[in-house]
Amino acid sequence: MTVVRWRPLRELNSIQREMNRMFDTFFQDADESTPTSAWYPSVDIKETPETIGVYAELPGLTKEDIKLSIRDNVLQISGEKRREDDEQDANYHRVERVYGIFSRSLTLPAKVEMGKVKAVFKDGILHLELPKAEEEKPRLIEIK
Repeated sequence: MTVVRWRPLRELNSIQREMNRMFDTFFQDADESTPTSAWYPSVDIKETPETIGVYAELPGLTKEDIKLSIRDNVLQISGEKRREDDEQDANYHRVERVYGIFSRSLTLPAKVEMGKVKAVFKDGILHLELPKAEEEKPRLIEIK
């Protein structure tokens, strides 16, 4: 069983971000004139003793459509999913795919080595490998 240090302020910040996102989405959907869509890529975050792995589903995008940044231990994935050129005489019966600008901010569970971050985009899946900073890695203490 792994022991995880509880950080109540991090949990409160996470709850506040989710509440803000929920209210932003609610009011954005109510305002039909808003040009951006309210879609967010699905994300998995995996932690090992050495690294943090982030997997984001971004179908229909290219690596040029995606922007990544890390600041104050918060990973931001943003970009734009553009609609394909429409034919003028085409008649749509149903449009369910979402398009527009997206931005997703994720608080990382540990500090990372910024210079060693690896990002790979393949088959619509963005995979980030974020090595933990030395002070965050567990150390074995020898008992004498």
